[in-house]
Amino acid sequence: MKKILLEDYEIPKQWYNILPDLPSPLEPPLDPETNQPMNPEKLKVLFPEALIEQEMSQERWIDIPPEVLDIYAIWRPTPLIRATKLEEFLDTPAKIYYKYEGISPAGSHKPNTAVAQAYYNAREGIKRLTTETGAGQWGSSLAFAGQYFGIEVNVYMVKVSYQQKPYRRVLMETWGAKVIPSPSPYTNTGKKILEQDPDNPGSLGIAISEAVEEALNRDDTHYSLGSVLNHVILHQTVIGLEAKKQLAKVKQYPDIIIGSAGGGSNFAGLSLPFMIEKLQGDKDPKFIAVEPASCPTLTKGKYEYDFGDTAGMTPLMKMHTLGHDFIPPSIHAGGLRYHGMAPIISKLYEEGLIDAVAVPQTAIFKAALDFARTEGIIPAPESAHAVKVAIDEAIKCRETGEEKVILFNLSGHGLLDLSAYQQYLEGKLTD
Repeated sequence: MKKILLEDYEIPKQWYNILPDLPSPLEPPLDPETNQPMNPEKLKVLFPEALIEQEMSQERWIDIPPEVLDIYAIWRPTPLIRATKLEEFLDTPAKIYYKYEGISPAGSHKPNTAVAQAYYNAREGIKRLTTETGAGQWGSSLAFAGQYFGIEVNVYMVKVSYQQKPYRRVLMETWGAKVIPSPSPYTNTGKKILEQDPDNPGSLGIAISEAVEEALNRDDTHYSLGSVLNHVILHQTVIGLEAKKQLAKVKQYPDIIIGSAGGGSNFAGLSLPFMIEKLQGDKDPKFIAVEPASCPTLTKGKYEYDFGDTAGMTPLMKMHTLGHDFIPPSIHAGGLRYHGMAPIISKLYEEGLIDAVAVPQTAIFKAALDFARTEGIIPAPESAHAVKVAIDEAIKCRETGEEKVILFNLSGHGLLDLSAYQQYLEGKLTD
């Protein structure tokens, strides 16, 4: 282990688990064969025992292994930045802060869980992982993490993103992963879909099905998921835990907390460490999850049991969903093109503890340009959803004169998404 002074770096030594603090327990995942609560033993073909335990744990604080902290120290803690230039541009009395996760090697928040998942799989002797990726942020993060633990990584990348974002594929391959456009001819799921529609653009649901199918058919392989599940959300809480400490140093506490939401891990990672004060009645911040208007899972989806994948191979989860056979339009925010939402986030939304808004593609790129031209950072299209609503809330403060503190998660950079920016700048991007 590298010699790092954790106190100096202030990397959290524990993840925060919200499950014991929820107003009511999550509905259990169901076995699709019996419609009864899933036996954890059946999940061992896909996940290591430690992650299954974290998925169901009622422990509020879970220790981060030293081996994981050692790799976190490459980029954590991430900076909390006050967007003073953006404030001036908007002429708002609001104070705008953003937690910038784009400084990680993969350029997003995803390595926070990728490193943990790779570690726990390696500890169980697993040498191979399959996964899906939308825009490529998650696939590149798992490829990055896998190299540290001697794990081979196979990534099914949503076909439209595979075509739109070739450099994400190169990034994954640079870290040793194999990248396959999904739907593919290599799985029964992919073959069936291609027979029905050879030009299918793919979706996260389809890519998940392919990755799960491959993992189920190989004894040496586990499956790894980049969002939605409780243990993934757990690992992302390092974001909010750091942000709380950083804001406390400048004697601030957020009135509004914003994050983009596809599967829910980015939004949850920032917000859940602040949610505990709301649940306990100590503070009352407003939480806003931002999703694409073309894939409005929280704002338009039903709260019901559904599969996490298109082919129906996963357990049934109680969540907000547009239906597991829903194929979202080919927007550039590929990481937000998911039909479902994390059960934890869905539960909080149902309880009225968080708000959600859906925004169109052209509006988020307009906000991204305003942000880039004031703060200098080019956001990933996914992160631009949070930027858009942070700007909207700051403008409301300008109109009311309120000096609210706004915090949002800038969960990734857009340096490998410049083709999308080019289309927007040329007036070719549509909603």
